[in-house]
Amino acid sequence: MNPEKLIHIAIVGRPNVGKSTLLNRIIGEKITITSHKPQTTRHRILGIKTIDAVQMVYTDTPGLQKEPQQALHKYMNRLVSHVVDDVDVILFVVEALHFNEADAKVVARLENTELPIILAINKIDEVADKTALLPFIENMQKQLSFKHIIPLSARKDIGIDALEKAIAELAPERAHEYAEDDITDRSLRFSVAEIVREKLTRYLNEELPYALSVQIEVFKEKKNSVEIQALIIVNKASQKKIIIGKQGQMLKEIGTKARIDMEKILDKKVFLKLWVKVQEGWANDERHLRELGYDLDDDE
Repeated sequence: MNPEKLIHIAIVGRPNVGKSTLLNRIIGEKITITSHKPQTTRHRILGIKTIDAVQMVYTDTPGLQKEPQQALHKYMNRLVSHVVDDVDVILFVVEALHFNEADAKVVARLENTELPIILAINKIDEVADKTALLPFIENMQKQLSFKHIIPLSARKDIGIDALEKAIAELAPERAHEYAEDDITDRSLRFSVAEIVREKLTRYLNEELPYALSVQIEVFKEKKNSVEIQALIIVNKASQKKIIIGKQGQMLKEIGTKARIDMEKILDKKVFLKLWVKVQEGWANDERHLRELGYDLDDDE
């Protein structure tokens, strides 16, 4: 019998390069929400995958904020630094053919690390001329010293096996920390709150998703059903009006989409109620952020 191996991996990168989509693809289930809009991921999301003797523990991190102003954004940046200090390998995700100032900021954060760094060049399915990847890879090789460079597509499941093999080869002999069938350390309450926030992010205009948060007020499980009441917190009364929509239609549509996803992960009938509350300045109020589950003290 092969000895157990365990490796911790931090997934880092600027916002909107596909980090959460990549983690979901690796794990094989949706454990973190996704959207084409930045700032979708705000928390540390743990994804666990055990293949034979090797257990890989991935941590999805928020995209680094270029100019953090609010307490929420500062928390997100501190979280990235905290995670990077506590892993065995760093998985740096960039978008194929796109390297910008925000990517350079991530490089600056990684320059002094002694950890092995794997570069994942995501979204290669969107590159029509694959020969254009070669000069892009050459340019990336000048940025940092990478253990491996792996072109892939999280959305199309291209290159994922090669990535997992490269990570597994770096795993030290160490006892597993989680059961073989565990896929995340997050609670169901957290997961359903994130589902609501995902739907809000996808269905609302560009600015509004950054100004809201979701708190689960009621989570009552019965034999064949679950009652869930979720509070949507916004900064302004005008934002509340947009979320509710004309005759309540927007909130109803968001609730329906969220309920369908909840029933998939809970495998039970879900009775969902959504409420909207105005709380000005919540994203810059550290006490309120703690109440919403942003553990600011742990991530100093």
